[in-house]
Amino acid sequence: MKVLVIGGVAGGMSAATRLRRLDEHAEIVVLERGAHVSYANCGLPYYLGGVIEERAALLLQTPESLAARFRIDVRVRQEAVAVDPAARTVRVREVDSGREYEEAYDKLVLSPGARPFVPDLPGVGRARTLRDVTDVDRLAADLDAGAGSAVVVGGGFIGVEAAENLRERGLEVTLVELADQVLPPLDPEMAAPVAERLRAHGIRVELGTQVAEVLADAVTLADGRRVPADVVLMSIGVRPETGLARAAGLETGERGGIAVDASMRTSDPDIYAVGDAAEKRDAQTGEPVLIPLANLANRHGRLVADAITGREVRARAASGTAVVRIFELTAAATGWNEKRLRAAGRPYEAVHLHPGSHAGYYPGASPIALKLLYDPRDGRILGAQAVGEDGVDKRIDVIATAMAGGLTAPELADLELAYAPPYGSAKDPVTMAGFIAGNRMDGTARAVQWHAVTGGAAVIDVRTRAEHARGAIPGALNIPLDELRDRAAELPDGDLIVHCQVGLRGHTAQRLLAGLGRKSANLDGGYATWAAGQSARTDAGPAAPADAAPRPATRVA
Repeated sequence: MKVLVIGGVAGGMSAATRLRRLDEHAEIVVLERGAHVSYANCGLPYYLGGVIEERAALLLQTPESLAARFRIDVRVRQEAVAVDPAARTVRVREVDSGREYEEAYDKLVLSPGARPFVPDLPGVGRARTLRDVTDVDRLAADLDAGAGSAVVVGGGFIGVEAAENLRERGLEVTLVELADQVLPPLDPEMAAPVAERLRAHGIRVELGTQVAEVLADAVTLADGRRVPADVVLMSIGVRPETGLARAAGLETGERGGIAVDASMRTSDPDIYAVGDAAEKRDAQTGEPVLIPLANLANRHGRLVADAITGREVRARAASGTAVVRIFELTAAATGWNEKRLRAAGRPYEAVHLHPGSHAGYYPGASPIALKLLYDPRDGRILGAQAVGEDGVDKRIDVIATAMAGGLTAPELADLELAYAPPYGSAKDPVTMAGFIAGNRMDGTARAVQWHAVTGGAAVIDVRTRAEHARGAIPGALNIPLDELRDRAAELPDGDLIVHCQVGLRGHTAQRLLAGLGRKSANLDGGYATWAAGQSARTDAGPAAPADAAPRPATRVA
């Protein structure tokens, strides 16, 4: 059997190496248009910033090492230009010489990946992208040539990583994002701390605007302002590379990727597709979705090898779990966010909490902002987000695993998670989220979200007087929790909204008032969530000035 793989990164190389481990006698050929295979593209921003000091560390394998260990024929700078499914051949062009030849196959694996989206703007030809090793080499050359300023266009995961690492190199950095927040997988109140952290490290954050023109040493924004830019990096997003598949007559899906079944087989029974070019199934709806994540590409590459060798396989639906670090702050998400649920008209309930990363009495604990979304009808977990300096990734991983296992939100309270003071709390943030969801579903607790609170006499702040003085919801009446029973007569008539700093004392106040016959709702996540929401509403505001001096580099490539 001869298996031809198009694309030598993530999904393609995982398919090829897994296939060799399953079949010692198969002939395996890998065609890669670029100059490198099996490289760590997720590490590119960190090489740019000097965190990864050696370029060679990005190159996990070479054609020679793959030939020696796996007897795989890996050909770089070889572009597949056409597929003939009837003849089961691929026309290949040698990138350097232009010579073309035919390569036959019994099974074909398409892993062409995705290409960065670059808008059609005046002067955009000098802009860079960051997708492969060649891209990072070009950017590194720009920096070595003395670049002092950079504009990163796009505030997604790669954009904020690139902005951070360019800043670490000592450049004056501006991040431009068309939306009114960074990190679109997060909801606005969860993304606001990320924008604040970027600004605190001297990055100018421009939200709700776009680049209109790329000049020789600057960019012009949509409102006419000019921003210095020796380097312009486009990080707006990616588009699946489906041209080869379309020309071969393979079906593409409604999301624009290559349509595949549960075994990653395309509309042609001898052709499979994996990676960023192939559509996945959404875990919430089962509908096609594009999720350009390396872990899914690698997993699906392995599944294809299993399928080719006759094993029964079925790709799981995907939740899009992802994580990013920005100046020691971590943000992570899994499943759907509130924006998407609201747009789809899906019933949901949100839980916000702000626990410590580990036991508060053990030194070094830091706060986590955790948001859980679930269906109030049956408790099904719909998604989660978290932001903090420590312990964020493991909490989102636990919730992602719970989603995959079909646990409900209240059942999170029953998870037995590892606990010792340096690592967590006896009531872990994940189990706390389960407690809150359970209280809501059984009627023990009532809540109101931050975006539904506008202030006024009906808002009761049960924090201490000192906390209230440091910042308060406009018009809120401050009655500390320990005085609430004795001062109940001072409460205004009608339904009340009670709140504390993060929600726990507010829950106690709500239950106390229920015992006194008063109807109230607790502000979900307390003042901390409300304040983050207000920051998100005005987040296009305070940016670092354009002429701010660069912060000294803390890492050098």
